Parts: sequence; C-alpha cells; structure tokens
Amino acid sequence: MNLEGGRIPTRSSRAIAGTSKRSPRGSAPYDGSRVVGIDVARGFAIIGMFAAHAIPRPDEAELLVDGRPSILFATLAGVSLGIMTGSARPLERGRRGDRVVGILIRAAILFVLGVMLSALDSEVAVILDFYAVMFVLVTPVLFFPRWALGALAAVFAVAAPALAAVISDADRDAPALIEVAEYYLLTGNYPALIWLPFLLLGLIAARSGLGRVRTQVWMMAAGTAAAVLGYGTAAALPGVSAAAHSGSTAEVVGSGGFAVAFIGVLLWLTSPERAGFGAAVRWVTWPIGATGSMALTIYTLQIITLAVFVDLRDSTDGAIDYPGWPLLIGMTIASVLFASLWRYLLGKGPLERMLAAATRAPAAARQEQEQPGKPGP
Repeated sequence: MNLEGGRIPTRSSRAIAGTSKRSPRGSAPYDGSRVVGIDVARGFAIIGMFAAHAIPRPDEAELLVDGRPSILFATLAGVSLGIMTGSARPLERGRRGDRVVGILIRAAILFVLGVMLSALDSEVAVILDFYAVMFVLVTPVLFFPRWALGALAAVFAVAAPALAAVISDADRDAPALIEVAEYYLLTGNYPALIWLPFLLLGLIAARSGLGRVRTQVWMMAAGTAAAVLGYGTAAALPGVSAAAHSGSTAEVVGSGGFAVAFIGVLLWLTSPERAGFGAAVRWVTWPIGATGSMALTIYTLQIITLAVFVDLRDSTDGAIDYPGWPLLIGMTIASVLFASLWRYLLGKGPLERMLAAATRAPAAARQEQEQPGKPGP
C-alpha cells in the first residue's frame, strides 16, 4: 500500500507532477511535496477494489475492476519504492542502508497486518502479506539500472507463470514450509514472483523521472502497447488467457501495461505543465488523492467493514445485502469523506503515521549512537 512513497525527498524534484513549493499540509490542490498523480492513481485503485468486492454478481462475468486495481496497487508500490530511494537520482551508497532497513521493517509490519486481516471472515483475499513478500524480493535490486530492471521484469513475466503452472499440476506431498513458500511465491491469490514485474515496472518509472513529460508519454504509449499485446494475444490465440487472477504471462503483460498507462495519464493530467487545466484536475481529484495518500488505513478499514457485513448477513439469514450497491456506495462515500477531512486537518493517515514512526526508529537510534557524547557538567 502507501509506503510514504508519494513524497519527493529532494528539493530539486519539486517540479515533478502535482507538487508545490510552499503549501500547508493537506491543502488543495497540492499536498505538500507529494506527487498528486500517484496519490490519485492509488485512490482510484482503492475505489476499484471497493467495486470488485461489493458489486453484486448475478453471473461469473469478469468486470473491468476485477484484478486490475490490485495490479495497479502493485505497480504503484514499485513507484513508491523508487521515490523512497531517490526517484531519478538514487540515494548514494552511504545512505542506502537505513532506507533498505526501513523498507524491510515496513514489509514485516505489513505481513503481520495482512495475516491478521486474513483471519477475519471478510470473504476477500487480503493482499498485504503478499505485498510484504514482494517488497522483500525487490529490495536486492532496488538500485539496479533501468535496463537490468526491465530485463528482470521480462524474465519473471514469462518464467514465473510457467513455473507456477508446473507446480500447480504436480501431484506430490511437500513439507509444510515448502507449501507455504509456494503459496506466497507462485500459487497463492497474489503470487509474489508472478507479480514482481509490476513492482519492477513501477520502479523503472520512478527512476525515469515521473515529472518529465517524456516519461509520462512513454508510460502512456508503452503501457497501451503492452495492454494491446497482452489482451490481444489472449483474444487471438486459443488456450491463452488474460483473465483476472489467472497469473498468466498475457495477464501480466496486459494488466501491467494498463496500470502503467493509467499512471502515466494521471501524471500528465495533474502536471503543473498543464497550467489551468492541470490545476482544475488537481482540485477535482483532490478527495481521491487524499484517499490514495492513506491507502493502508482505508484498505484496512475496508476489510474490517466487509467482515462486519459478512457477520451481519449470516446472523440475519441474508436480510443484510452483501455484496450490494448500497454497501459499495456507502463505503466509497465514507472513505473519501474520512480521508479528505483527515488529510486536510491532520495530514498523514493514522496507520501511515504508525508505519513511518516504526521505520524511522532504527535510523534515529543509530544516528544517536554515532553522535559524540555530550560533555559533562
């Protein structure tokens, strides 16, 4: 979810899409030094997940919101990791250690939170613990050059689905630890190795300079081409599927391309270079961006809310409608209002504050130890 990766770490990066030099925390249309387009994309992903979880399904037909919001989140996670580690100018070697440790601590917290939310009967496949595994996997390559990240993304897009198919078809009894590893890496609801290309693509985008028009145009063009390739291949070739959660190469290419193009469009639309039009877009989408700026909080509240509705439905013999349109509309309005008010009045979301504090503590302790002792009286 939000890794505090919408915030630009360096002063020279303030020209990036949708940031401001001087603005009060949470004020519209800017949000301090955060990248508005990234927060808006994350907000749309949150709302897309609401729709995927709550829209009534009279049949099994796939909707546009199936699978793609989660893939958009994963791609944005890669963008966030890139921003946290220096954006287009990666951190110097001496500053990388604390940041990597912070990312690993965040991953540990997300994993525990994901397991706890999965224990609730929300009838939703929770993604947080899978995200945590993805963060750990991508950490060793955070500072690789873009061409190497692209090569890795291509390899995993082809090899990981093939390996998952082999393991799924295998008839064997594996030790429990191996089964857990296979579940998180290849066969679970959000298999980390299959989803790793999304994070790598997001990382490449961040390393390319999100505020550059050239980067935004390339994201739109390359993302659209990949979406056409992935979905087109599935439509043209028998036996090839790009269905949501299929974990196929076609889905990785198609849905990954859709996510990249979508982010590129929002970065372009909210860029200060769009002048008055861009300012209008930033004003209109500010509530969605506020929701995206505290995605972890809103996602957690969503799972808890759905678990409550499942319990109410079951305890009233179906008198409570779940899933249903009233639930979707109510959750969306409540989330946007809560996030907008909290962001405007208090800034960072509650769980985001906790995550930031937990990851700052080790670096602060190390710096305190490295400072020379104070002279005695």
